[in-house]
Amino acid sequence: MTSFVRFAPSPTGCLHVGNVRTSLVNWLFARAGGGRFMLRLDDTDTERSRPEFASSIEEDLRWLGLEWDEFKKQSDRFASYENAKQKLMAAGRLYPCYETQEELDIRRKMQAGRGLPPIYDRAALQLTDEQKAKFAAEGKKPHYRFLLENKPIIWNDLIRGETKFQGAHVSDPVLVREDGVPLYTLASVVDDGEMGITHIIRGEDHVSNTAVQVQIFEALGFAPPVFGHLALLKTKEGELSKRIGGNDIRGLRDAGYEPMAIVSLLAKLGTSDAVEPFADMNALVDSFDIKRFGRAPANYDAAELERLNEKLLAHVPYKTIEPRLKALGLTQIDATFWNAVRANLKRLVEIKHWWDIVHGDITAPAVDKEYLGHAVELLPPAPWDDTTWSQWTKALGTKTGRKSKELFMPLRLALTGEEHGPEMKTLLPLLGIEKVRVRLGINT
Repeated sequence: MTSFVRFAPSPTGCLHVGNVRTSLVNWLFARAGGGRFMLRLDDTDTERSRPEFASSIEEDLRWLGLEWDEFKKQSDRFASYENAKQKLMAAGRLYPCYETQEELDIRRKMQAGRGLPPIYDRAALQLTDEQKAKFAAEGKKPHYRFLLENKPIIWNDLIRGETKFQGAHVSDPVLVREDGVPLYTLASVVDDGEMGITHIIRGEDHVSNTAVQVQIFEALGFAPPVFGHLALLKTKEGELSKRIGGNDIRGLRDAGYEPMAIVSLLAKLGTSDAVEPFADMNALVDSFDIKRFGRAPANYDAAELERLNEKLLAHVPYKTIEPRLKALGLTQIDATFWNAVRANLKRLVEIKHWWDIVHGDITAPAVDKEYLGHAVELLPPAPWDDTTWSQWTKALGTKTGRKSKELFMPLRLALTGEEHGPEMKTLLPLLGIEKVRVRLGINT
């Protein structure tokens, strides 16, 4: 069976690494099996949905390389949801309820006090036509609940394996609000059923939704898709949330992280695979296997993302990075300079710092002038290559008796103003003999 999967975010905020991981796993699942991937915006909540968030979601997914084969918006499909509502009501599976939230809260507290599970007691099923008419005359509008059948709900989960719920132990879910707006539980089933979605891969927090949606699929005449529930991501601080800053994709993008570093990490979190940087999406697809995901919560570590980013940049060829450099306005950087500094970049934007060090002016800390004088005396003649630094420091060490950090650090500080950075054997030829003489205190 050719797979057809979907990612259905709500445009009520920016994408964060948790829901991007869900999108990525769906995309990889489809691409690895020759299937299709749909982006479907869950925008039925017109009060909280914003067009700027919808645009942001699309832009971020494209930036990550997650192109979609089909695009839909739930706000275009209210007629389909109304048809499903009428069908369920006619079948006796959807019934009106009039309780307020306060009344429901009181009932739950009473149930808890009696040691009973907080399940809706189906009191609305006992309402007479006269009582319903009285509510209508008072202007009281109902919300609608789905009547679950008292039978086992079982599915074979791609990640959890066989998963069971007892219908009698699950509360009848609200499917339609008082204002007539369908909730996610109904709208997603109607969409998935009518659009032919074959597999639904989403977070572990949706397991209880799946339990009731299996029966909704069946009640509407659809065969339930295959389900897979990913263990949620967590950080050292606890549960990951898009309401907590620092982990949204736009923020990571603005901070200079590479899209391939982000997807390389998220694709492997929670699996038995080693986390390593992938050069492109095709390689990531080839490595994908849904069976490698486990049930334990996966740890998202921003420091691990930074290490991946650094590793990725260290191996990116100049031809690949050249357009990115031009986009940053760094048109003067050539392959020689890129190859010299790329291994020391945590973020691409840091390359401008090293360009300025090599080609601009620096403020170097005070260094032993006598030692620098010896350095000038022993400075090898041009032209220089990657062996010049070794020749120079070897001769300088012989003359002064200095070794290791005592030998190298004063020169690095005088020439770059930095204690760390690219190897001096690669920087020295880029600086050139005239600039080196000036920075060592010799006016030419």
